[in-house]
Amino acid sequence: MAALVAFAAGLPGLLAVPPLDRDEARFAQATAQMLESRDFVVIRYQDQPRFKKPVGIHWLQAASVSLVSSPEAREIWAYRIPSLLGAMLAAAACAWGAAAFFGAPGGMLAGAMLGTTFLLSTEALIAKTDAALCGTTTLALAALARIYAETHDGPPAGKRAWLLFWLGMAFATLIKGPIGPMVAGLTILALIVLDRQAAWLGRLNWAWGLILLIAIVGPWAGAVTVATDGGFWSAAIGGDLAPKLAGGQETHGAPPGYHALLAPLLMFPMTLMLPAAAVSAWTRWREPGVRFALAWLVPTWIVFEALPTKLVHYTLPAYGAVAWLAAAALTAPIGGKTRWTGAALAGVFGLLLAGGVFYLVKLYGEASDMVFAIPTALLLAGAGLAGGYLLVRRAPPLAVAAAVGLGLAGHAALAAGLAPRLGPLWLSSRVEKAMAKAQLLPQQGIADAPVTVAGYAEPSLVFALGTPTELAGPDDAAQAIYEHRPAVVEQRQQAAFEKALSVYRAKAHLVAAVKGLDYSDGKTMTLNIYEAAAGSPEAPDP
Repeated sequence: MAALVAFAAGLPGLLAVPPLDRDEARFAQATAQMLESRDFVVIRYQDQPRFKKPVGIHWLQAASVSLVSSPEAREIWAYRIPSLLGAMLAAAACAWGAAAFFGAPGGMLAGAMLGTTFLLSTEALIAKTDAALCGTTTLALAALARIYAETHDGPPAGKRAWLLFWLGMAFATLIKGPIGPMVAGLTILALIVLDRQAAWLGRLNWAWGLILLIAIVGPWAGAVTVATDGGFWSAAIGGDLAPKLAGGQETHGAPPGYHALLAPLLMFPMTLMLPAAAVSAWTRWREPGVRFALAWLVPTWIVFEALPTKLVHYTLPAYGAVAWLAAAALTAPIGGKTRWTGAALAGVFGLLLAGGVFYLVKLYGEASDMVFAIPTALLLAGAGLAGGYLLVRRAPPLAVAAAVGLGLAGHAALAAGLAPRLGPLWLSSRVEKAMAKAQLLPQQGIADAPVTVAGYAEPSLVFALGTPTELAGPDDAAQAIYEHRPAVVEQRQQAAFEKALSVYRAKAHLVAAVKGLDYSDGKTMTLNIYEAAAGSPEAPDP
């Protein structure tokens, strides 16, 4: 049931939202090239190696695309399926682990709360690592918790628990390197400190588990080391990981407290239960389920708060622990002050999200978009207000169900209804549609490849137009017209493009002009699409 809730939360946006810049489009483009080249070891983006993350998510995406689509189709939804499955796995594993401590109903509510958090249901529709990492890490922690619960008078863990722990660790490592093992390792260390005993950890079958982990991760690690002469590791560690540890990489620095400040927004609609979860953590930490959740949550959260580089999704692998504390709160009466605080917090953030919907329409939408904005805002506000009302009325499980249901519907309306209509945000998608209408897309088999783009270099356009797409300058765009290839020129490059055309004595016909926002850097753009004009001279054979 929890997995089904996560599926419903992520699916609408997965199908409707155009490719996102920059991470999603880079991941998808690298996977498309993997399928085109049949090189499943070395990750590349166009002609550049992409040595930042392990290969796991690209393998999952490649399998998904091979099963339901093709690299030539460039259908972004096919690349997003592993992320949706990762979110479903996270919700199901969260429910399975929580049920050992708080019963099946509490486990199901914990999984549903996790699956509908604003952050996880958004990551579920983005073709990158984070939802899959959350799923594999939560699976490993849930299996570990099952073993811990059995040794603390809980239900039997079953023979599969140790195997699921190591499978979760192996695939988490293959997806995002050390993050999954770090979360599990910190949890284990915290439990050892709190319990002052570690005999139960022998149930993890360490020898066989490490062999399994090496058997899953080792073949690719060895192959990429040989294929890149060790370059992958020096770039991944020295060029990506080390800068994040040393300072705010790529302008993503923020002070400690950043993740805590954003948590009520990113965890919405679970925001309703955050005060009750905090009270349970403070007053019931000696209970095995609460103690395990704290051991999972606190050290991991501290590490990410201490890191100079901060992105909103970093703490996602610890969200399951918050859901467990919220589930624990549902197993006992919730005090009046706590209920009112949770209701106020949920109401405030529901109204803030509703206000954000109208702000988006004001910036990027049209009057007709209010047809989608109004129900979206009502659903998001209703999730906070209705959940808060029911919580104050002493009906916490019903309050959670109402908040989860309305929050899920609000997120779906935002992602699948309103967001795709905000045209200025989807420059690359609109350029692709305009070129398709003019039969200028290389994959249509009419226009020559590659398309040359000057002044705009977002990966979503490379994904849309194909791997050979040339990201260059106005001179190269003029040469493309001279060679009777399409060109896309940003308005700031227009004068230089026209000057270069005169040198080539070529004539360009303006097919369409697409105006919008490059939200990756905040610049407004006008992308002019050109083809060679009738009567333009033919380029000589090379």
